[in-house]
Amino acid sequence: MIRFTPEFLENFLAVVRKYMQLRGGLTQKDLSEMMNVGISTMSRFLNLKTSSVDEQLVANIIATLGIPLHEIIDGVEEDSTETFKRLVQFYKDQKSTDQKAGEEAPKAHETRKTNATINVGGKKQQMPFGEGTSVSNTRTDLTMKEKLETLSPRQKGYLNDFLNLDANDRDLIVDLGDAIFRYIRQRNMEF
Repeated sequence: MIRFTPEFLENFLAVVRKYMQLRGGLTQKDLSEMMNVGISTMSRFLNLKTSSVDEQLVANIIATLGIPLHEIIDGVEEDSTETFKRLVQFYKDQKSTDQKAGEEAPKAHETRKTNATINVGGKKQQMPFGEGTSVSNTRTDLTMKEKLETLSPRQKGYLNDFLNLDANDRDLIVDLGDAIFRYIRQRNMEF
């Protein structure tokens, strides 16, 4: 068991809040999702509603937010320092393994794009089919959050403007977008 100094938790939580801001203004929910921890668990911990310090949770937070050990190591009792460092390293290794697995996963979804030559009314035409691996094509197995994370700042700004419209204006934009998408599909256009 890793032992912490009495003032550790308050100091640690201050550092956590600092790094949540530095990492893009993360919320408790964002952090809990990144760590695969329940939001209620995270909320109780960050709001000092726990009776003891969960060393696993502390190490996971450090690894997830990339908090340098020198910022919090003073709060770990001297006889527990090495064990604590190993625990944090374990979580960091887990995170890097998960990231490598995530980077390799899209390759399994790559398929070829092929053109077929068809004869329509005596005219030969090229007709594309299949999924390409270009940037314009999107994977359908991404979650909504993953899709939102792939948006550029300009696209996020547009999405923000869209969401600030009233319901009738949103419907108008959707109708216009549908018409544009149908036109692009009919013309077999690619960007």
